[in-house]
Amino acid sequence: MSSTRSDAELLAAHAGGDPDAFGELVGRHQNRLWSVALGTLRDPDEAADAVQDALISAYRAAAGYRAEAAVTTWLHRIVVNACLDRLRRRRVRPTVELPEQGPGEPVDPRDRIAELDTVIAVREAMGRLGEDHRAAITLVDLHGYSVAEVADILDVPQGTVKSRCARGRLQLALLLGHLQETDGNSAATGGVQARSGPERGEEEG
Repeated sequence: MSSTRSDAELLAAHAGGDPDAFGELVGRHQNRLWSVALGTLRDPDEAADAVQDALISAYRAAAGYRAEAAVTTWLHRIVVNACLDRLRRRRVRPTVELPEQGPGEPVDPRDRIAELDTVIAVREAMGRLGEDHRAAITLVDLHGYSVAEVADILDVPQGTVKSRCARGRLQLALLLGHLQETDGNSAATGGVQARSGPERGEEEG
């Protein structure tokens, strides 16, 4: 039976010595934390290592949590920072892997080949974005966080988040333009909205 304690209560209980509280907290959020790490790093092994490093840091830093942001925001900030640290240390282009499983097999095998080509192209394009732009787009466009939430996670102004998203979308539009010309729709970008113009009120990222 799941606990009725809030995230903040679980974190406080962990800091107070409860041996089960942190595991329960992680269980609530680990899937999304993993997904964000994978979207940022584009490599399953690197993402797993980054999440592990981040959770160890969160485990040790729980006593310093001051409730200035939601616990989920605090956790995501630690995970994203762990991912960005890895990217900046290694500066390597992510390996593009084929998905082990995809949606239902198309009737025409040629559609499956085209689908895999699209997946590869989108992942390669995401890998060519700068680290900060990729993190912003992963959080806003792929995981549905609001600009305000992402600003808290990344610890930057909201205008900077908007600017990074706009610039990243423009770069994706340029990199994936051939897919849109072939398919005739924007679905080729895999859910990332490639907007060509800056949003109102943006600041430089």
